[in-house]
Amino acid sequence: QVQLVESGGGLVQAGGSLRLSCAASGRSSYMGWFRQAPGKEREFVAAIRWTGGSTYYTDSVKGRFTISRDNAKNTVYLQMNSLNFEDTAVYYCAATTNNLWARWSASSPSQYDYWGQGTQVTVSS
Repeated sequence: QVQLVESGGGLVQAGGSLRLSCAASGRSSYMGWFRQAPGKEREFVAAIRWTGGSTYYTDSVKGRFTISRDNAKNTVYLQMNSLNFEDTAVYYCAATTNNLWARWSASSPSQYDYWGQGTQVTVSS
């Protein structure tokens, strides 16, 4: 069992930055960030593999968001820059023991075993 605790959400003006953190109580193969806006389905944002640190991003955040990990702290981060109104959502981190590292698996919520409670990110215009 892996418990995930997110932090770092909040209210920010458009063009601003936030950094989300997700501390894991145990090890996994890789971790991802997803987000869900009101009335919309949960969507993939980014994922990172613990071994090697390879990453995937959804197109809408490439060049603005950076996912990273600290192996010693068992923590994954999501640095979000140039935020805009469309980034407003509840952000969830997730972890999986699935060893299949591919874009389709890293971006699919069904591939993840554990989820955090979510943290609200609100971007004001």
